[in-house]
Amino acid sequence: MTYGDFTLDTVRKLLGITITQQRLFDKIAPVAISSWLQEALDNGMPLAFGSEKARSEFIVTPILLTIRALNHNSFSIYSGQRLDADSDKGLTGECDFILTRTSPLPIIQSPIVTIVEAKKNDIEGGLGQCAAQMVGARHFNQREDSDIETIFGCVTTGEAWQFLKLGNDIIYIDSGRYYINQAEELLGVLQAIISYYKLNHAIA
Repeated sequence: MTYGDFTLDTVRKLLGITITQQRLFDKIAPVAISSWLQEALDNGMPLAFGSEKARSEFIVTPILLTIRALNHNSFSIYSGQRLDADSDKGLTGECDFILTRTSPLPIIQSPIVTIVEAKKNDIEGGLGQCAAQMVGARHFNQREDSDIETIFGCVTTGEAWQFLKLGNDIIYIDSGRYYINQAEELLGVLQAIISYYKLNHAIA
């Protein structure tokens, strides 16, 4: 069993996690789109919906790079890396994207956000995988004696983004979604997540 085999139901039953839904972000401050990001999206959007790889390259990566630049490169982005936390529980496998609070290193340390690219544009179908990766990230941090226990996650089609939050043994699924055609609001949510870790876990 790996991350991709999990559903929300198996996360609940096998990992002992409570699943609930609520609004995660209130009073989000929109973040202005840079000219670089606008150009990247204008050029990439027509090409982005043929495959998961295309969405990753033409939509998700520019969004993440923008947030990283706005935060003075204070976190790292890993794409297609394994996050092997607990093979006995199935918390192992490759992640589409992992954000960590450390500077770029050959190995992953202190994961804070996991992002899943929805297969066949099915966000609901990716929620279990994302939830399992979030639990895996927490296990990974505990094993490495990291103080990070709250983990955020996201499932995205590139066009639509749905966020999750793991606190204690509860995963909160955001009752709203954010869309690339309202990129200022989407960037605001991502900035709110990074600001949470700046405030609570001393990233630069």
